[in-house]
Amino acid sequence: MRLAEEKSRLELLLSAKKQEHLKSVEVLKEEKERAAELAEQAGSLQELIANLEVEIESAREAAEKSRQASLTAKRNASRNFDPFADPGRIAPAIAFDDARGRLPQPVAGTMLKGFGQEDEFGGLTEGQSIATRPGSNVTSPADGWVVYSGPFRSFGQLLILNTGDGYHVLLAGLDRIDAELGQFVLTGEPVGVMGATQWASASTFGLGSTQPILYVEFRKDGRAIDPTPWWSRTEEEKARG
Repeated sequence: MRLAEEKSRLELLLSAKKQEHLKSVEVLKEEKERAAELAEQAGSLQELIANLEVEIESAREAAEKSRQASLTAKRNASRNFDPFADPGRIAPAIAFDDARGRLPQPVAGTMLKGFGQEDEFGGLTEGQSIATRPGSNVTSPADGWVVYSGPFRSFGQLLILNTGDGYHVLLAGLDRIDAELGQFVLTGEPVGVMGATQWASASTFGLGSTQPILYVEFRKDGRAIDPTPWWSRTEEEKARG
């Protein structure tokens, strides 16, 4: 009798878990479809990020989680430890500001154009363009939550991470992204793969390279900022080739 009751309880538990999983899959599918609609409608990256964090639940949750993580990180700021040492962390161990000079570049390659340089249209670049090899793995340069994962205009596959305190990290030009909406990714974690050729986006236009190009942008409160101070020196030298 007791064995039959236990079996029945386990069956009910498994059924509930299955339903929860199916519901999560369905919610994720709906969110991805809505995020794709917002990407179609957005006139700029800034507008896209703002709309995502208003309309997409997982993006709103990411913003709140990043806010809480930032408060915790600031309380732990005096502790002397390696912030990237714990592979089981589920939130950034330090505030993004405190990660300056410690972040690895997302891909090995040659820096073709840096932040704030004149572009082909008479303006200034808002990010960095790194030429790399076809099929190169792309890793997350920072701890953060995925608020967008998908195509955006001529940028190819675009990944946007909320890294806390109003900061976002954008990686564009990928051929494939392996990180899902709402997922927390670790610094150095593989998040995608480059294709065989570059995407002809405005950010990489006129760079004179036939190699795939990863475009990297850092934003603070919606405004593009120079990523250079965040890269570790060895990674900076590696990217310059």
